[in-house]
Amino acid sequence: MLVEGLRWGTPRRGHPEGSIGAHVGDLLRTIDQWGETGTRRCELRFLALVHDTLKGRVKEWLPRTGENHHAMRARRFAERYSSDERLLTTIELHDRPYSLWKRMRRTGEDQGQRLDEMLDRLPDPQLFLRFVELDGSTRGKDPAPVRWFRDELAARSKQR
Repeated sequence: MLVEGLRWGTPRRGHPEGSIGAHVGDLLRTIDQWGETGTRRCELRFLALVHDTLKGRVKEWLPRTGENHHAMRARRFAERYSSDERLLTTIELHDRPYSLWKRMRRTGEDQGQRLDEMLDRLPDPQLFLRFVELDGSTRGKDPAPVRWFRDELAARSKQR
């Protein structure tokens, strides 16, 4: 299933590299370029390998939510190999900051409550942020959502 998922994909908006495998390759190179070592390096590599791998299994005729969202499918796959809730939640929610940012831009509505609800679910906000930064670092991705998320986290940490 993992190998099949890595082969899936063609160039598209946000992923000009095409296949999931090419995207994952970019992320693995970035982890090395960042100089990540030890446990954090292993965690980021696991997240990179799994996070988008089940996009090809999403049923296009159904809403892309809940169990039919690629991130939830990836979480379910990862549960076979890890019970670490930090990793599993990061996989499940990795696209949520982008979705909140996009909704805010589209509607003009504050997304603070939705963001707080997401943050309440994160066992390791720093790991989550690092992975969001990693996933958002590839060519074709707009850096604005990652900056927004980083700024929101910083503002919330000052409030506490």
